[in-house]
Amino acid sequence: MKLDLLTTLNAERAARRAAIVMTDVASGNGRLVKAAEVAKDPLQSILAERLRTGKSGMVDSPEGRVFLTVYVPAPQLVITGAVHISQTLAPIGKLLGYDVTIVDPRTAFASIERFPDVKVIAEWPDKALPPLGIDHYTAFVALTHDPKIDDPALIHALSRDCFYIGALGSKKTHGRRVARLKEQGLSDADIARIHAPIGLEIGAISPAEIAVAITAEITARRREEGEAEPAAAPARARVAS
Repeated sequence: MKLDLLTTLNAERAARRAAIVMTDVASGNGRLVKAAEVAKDPLQSILAERLRTGKSGMVDSPEGRVFLTVYVPAPQLVITGAVHISQTLAPIGKLLGYDVTIVDPRTAFASIERFPDVKVIAEWPDKALPPLGIDHYTAFVALTHDPKIDDPALIHALSRDCFYIGALGSKKTHGRRVARLKEQGLSDADIARIHAPIGLEIGAISPAEIAVAITAEITARRREEGEAEPAAAPARARVAS
């Protein structure tokens, strides 16, 4: 790989931006396509599919036979709330390949003893979240039921293009949340991105079952075709407040 191409690639990866290196099998020549440039590329449909799946491989294209090396940032799962649901959700997320971080200023909950193998930040969201690099490859989950923690965290997540945002609570709880977020200046379109009540509807009752429902919904959202929300949102678990 040429030095200038490698330098550009490393810069994209450091900024958590996806990219694809295309290598012509016959000549060995390569070129880099940044995620932001895919829509304008002659091989747009092929490249977009590879970015969606994150899989590298050989393809026959109008440019000839090329090998596509796909670089997609590691997905991360950010959770506000060191609660019982998080104790199951965090290890499931790690098993699925997510970098998991739990944020909760309540030190009685956010402890190493309760989360021995997970990054836990015992700080308020306004301090803890900005350094995490929350972006399009982030699933964000709000679980504290405390507006002082969840609301500013949700506002931050909505400004960062997360592929999934979910919040715990019943329809009534979410209705109150919607009113508060509108008072903070968020639009209906912004708020509609929040999956609430959270999780796929599997009849979840226990904290562990709710964690499974949340994980399922995150997975479904991540694997959807394209980046647009589906015309009809999937049913979600009815988790009472």
